[in-house]
Amino acid sequence: MIISIASGKGGTGKTTVATNLALSLNGDVNLLDCDVEEPNAHLFIKPTMDKVEPVTTFIPVIDSEKCNLCRKCTDICRFSALAVAGKTVLVFPEMCHSCEGCIEVCPEGAISASTRELGVLESGHSGNLGFYLGRMRVGEAMSPPLIKKVRTKERERDITIIDAPPGTSCPVIAAMKGTDFVLMVTEPTPFGLHDLKLAVEAVKVLGIPSGLVINRADMGNSGVKDYAAEENIPVLMEIPFDRKIAEAYSRGIPIVEAFPDYADKFRALYAKIEKYSSVEKES
Repeated sequence: MIISIASGKGGTGKTTVATNLALSLNGDVNLLDCDVEEPNAHLFIKPTMDKVEPVTTFIPVIDSEKCNLCRKCTDICRFSALAVAGKTVLVFPEMCHSCEGCIEVCPEGAISASTRELGVLESGHSGNLGFYLGRMRVGEAMSPPLIKKVRTKERERDITIIDAPPGTSCPVIAAMKGTDFVLMVTEPTPFGLHDLKLAVEAVKVLGIPSGLVINRADMGNSGVKDYAAEENIPVLMEIPFDRKIAEAYSRGIPIVEAFPDYADKFRALYAKIEKYSSVEKES
């Protein structure tokens, strides 16, 4: 079972749900922090980190002696990472999406493969819980390849929980695509509802079963619940707007540690995820 915890906007409690769900299951679980621009799951589970490895991606290198300036490489590049200037082919590494199409179309064999570092993959554990996070290099803009690298660890255990980036852009798709269930976390505010709608549309395109957790559920208005009912999205859990929970969060203490009764609630959440995931697959 691979569960992606997503949200249309930041600050809704996505990491709170991901970390507490992972900690409450007490089984063969991996938690992957794919919010690589600002990973913070480790602040709550406090893992022992065992390994750090660099993550690189392909960039082309042009051999000017072989290149005949035919422009086939610049024509195939949809992201303008290659450009002809005078008698030179310029390479813009930050714009390259590593498709390697330029190598395939070069008739002179003038393009070879090199790499540049995107960031690092860190691995560790917290008790029985396996933990991985991606940490993007400062100034780097290309996060999906790093997210995909983190996700290579998702089949190592029976249950994988992915803490996805916020929003609905390419990094989020990279963290959701191919998962068994998307658990969306939102808040009952106009901003929460607006961005939830965007997230729901993205999940529809991917065709993945989904459900909803409403955080700070007793504030705001009924707009989120009304929308969930209209779209037939099950509300699987509600977390109240509780000052004591907020105080524990501010100290980096998970809900299930500050309030042990919540462990049963998060285990019940997982049981509902299994139920709705199997129902969707059967239908």
